[in-house]
Amino acid sequence: MERSLLRRAGAEFIGTFALVTAGCGAIMVNAQTGALTHVGIALTFGLIITVMIAATGHISGAHFNPAVTIAFAVTRHFPWREVVYYVVAQLLAAVLGALTLRLLIGELAALGTTIPSGSIGQSFGLEILLSAVLMFVIISVATDTKAVGTPAALAIGFTVALDALWGGPISGASMNPARSLGPALIAGVLDNQWIYLVAPVIGTVLGGFAYQLIREPMQYSTA
Repeated sequence: MERSLLRRAGAEFIGTFALVTAGCGAIMVNAQTGALTHVGIALTFGLIITVMIAATGHISGAHFNPAVTIAFAVTRHFPWREVVYYVVAQLLAAVLGALTLRLLIGELAALGTTIPSGSIGQSFGLEILLSAVLMFVIISVATDTKAVGTPAALAIGFTVALDALWGGPISGASMNPARSLGPALIAGVLDNQWIYLVAPVIGTVLGGFAYQLIREPMQYSTA
């Protein structure tokens, strides 16, 4: 692996690890203390995404999510040959993050594992919708030079928090196969986890293509 790709995969590892430890950790802390509430958990997910995009976006693009990486590749904004490195880094980070939480806090709330509270179909549909909205925002700020820097990090973080606020009580608002699979594997809660592996990929691909359909075509100078 070339050194630059190793650095980028490392940034993905750190960002995903932070996402799992902070976000899933918030779920576990709330289960123990009741101090955060659902709103606090949603804001924690949004805030950790915001700060880690600001910290590592210039290095790796700050995907922190296999579904996002795949959607970028499908929409030709990321090379397919690098997808496996990003996805492996994200998955390993999620597993290590879940192990860290079990060591520090215990096995509360199944380590923050996403579990449908409604029907399977309802959660599957919600995860597609939430992931599509998230990717629509991500690809817009990642590929349009009019929306970069701090506003981009805030836009994505706010979208994660918003999705978690209204979708979380039903589907868990995962939008991220790594974020779901890591805690599920360590907690041994694998029932219905296919929802969180499949639906976010479908949703992010749809969201990516939706933005491309409405995006203003680039203007080329003839001078």
